Amino acid sequence: MTDRSRRVPKTRLTRFAAFGQMAGGIAAGALGEGARKLAKGERPQLSDLILTPANARRVTDQLARLRGAAMKLGQMISLDAGDVLPPELTEILARLREAANVMPPKQLDRVLAAQWGPDWRKKFARFETRPIAAASIGQVHRAVLHSGRELAVKVQYPGVATSIDADIDNVAALLRYSGLLPAGLDIRPLLAEAKRQLHEEADYLREAEQMRRYRALMEEDPRFVIPEPIEELLRPTILPMDFVAGAPIETLAEADQATRDEVTSALLALVLRELFEFGYMQTDPNFGNFRWQKEQGRIVLLDFGAARSIPPETTASYRRLLRAGLDEDPAKLRMALLEIGFVSEAQLTRHGGTFDEMIEILLAHVARSRPEGALFDFSDRSFVEALRERAAPIMADRANWHLPPAQTLFVQRKISGTALLSVRMRAQMPLIEMVRPYAEGSLRGSMSASDLNTAMRPPKS
Repeated sequence: MTDRSRRVPKTRLTRFAAFGQMAGGIAAGALGEGARKLAKGERPQLSDLILTPANARRVTDQLARLRGAAMKLGQMISLDAGDVLPPELTEILARLREAANVMPPKQLDRVLAAQWGPDWRKKFARFETRPIAAASIGQVHRAVLHSGRELAVKVQYPGVATSIDADIDNVAALLRYSGLLPAGLDIRPLLAEAKRQLHEEADYLREAEQMRRYRALMEEDPRFVIPEPIEELLRPTILPMDFVAGAPIETLAEADQATRDEVTSALLALVLRELFEFGYMQTDPNFGNFRWQKEQGRIVLLDFGAARSIPPETTASYRRLLRAGLDEDPAKLRMALLEIGFVSEAQLTRHGGTFDEMIEILLAHVARSRPEGALFDFSDRSFVEALRERAAPIMADRANWHLPPAQTLFVQRKISGTALLSVRMRAQMPLIEMVRPYAEGSLRGSMSASDLNTAMRPPKS
């Protein structure tokens, strides 16, 4: 990975100052752009002044420096394919997936010494100071125990956990200031849920527990491999686990069609099991959380900080949504979209006819895979332009913008991310046959709560 070593700002004052610097830079850029437009006789809009390439770079660079919740919040909404969000904002969010800086060695040493003691290096035969991965909340180092056991050690950035609430509030203020969000759009429930999830993700003891739970759920599926946490070295901000080799999941794009189909079908089937069988889902579909072992033909699953239970009512709503789609019933599908929260009553009142047209386009596209044995081709994006054209007036109607419930958003983020990966892999699969048993309710969870509690207990030393 590229070495971008920069000290993590850890106090509330330094992080607030960084946001102030970012806002000041954006404002200066907006004033300059506004002056240029006025000189040309144009009447600039605020959002046009904010969303310039220069400001996009300012935001990305500063959030990459801050890391933590500020960067994570951007990543949480970064799976838009450019169909809805402005291209400049899409650029910011896409770059945030790869833009994290890393801690300088001295800061890393202080963080590890605070958790493991000043002689922490004696615990290892080798510990690589240069990280093999860096993300929004922590960075990962490779290490070897004296026994020869290879580890991947996730180390949390200092100050991340204590800065979550303030960071999210500051990002929300910047979004308001930018004019990207309508004044009447209530994002407080989403921000509250984002804070809750990010506090969970910053708790590495919890993540180790979720990793054990997921291992128990998947232990009989040979297509997947999940690392095991190392209990004796586990700390609230340090998560050591077995190092599991694997190539980035994107390298699968170079494989033959049969292999691409097999792997992406396994990932989509996993999402269906999470939603309808487990009632429990790893909700972060970032491609970096999946690795591919070509020789073994296995998928490595990583990062369980965003794993969470799914409310039964959310599962039931998705089941009704699938059933309406399989029945090719536009009226039922419309009601299911309203029930699950993807659209609001106000939007249907103002744009009901447009929504009906979009539903018909989607149903017609999915129907291509309806004949027995037919495959759904994820690379066929012929319907996207028609959907984008019809969605334009709905997106332009800012007074009626609507946010689905937070639980729905997190589940849909995993579904959309898996679909996006299937598009990238040009996958083909029998989609209708895969979802039918779940839509009809014939497949349900089988692991009891007591079984899960037993599986989640750490091993005795």
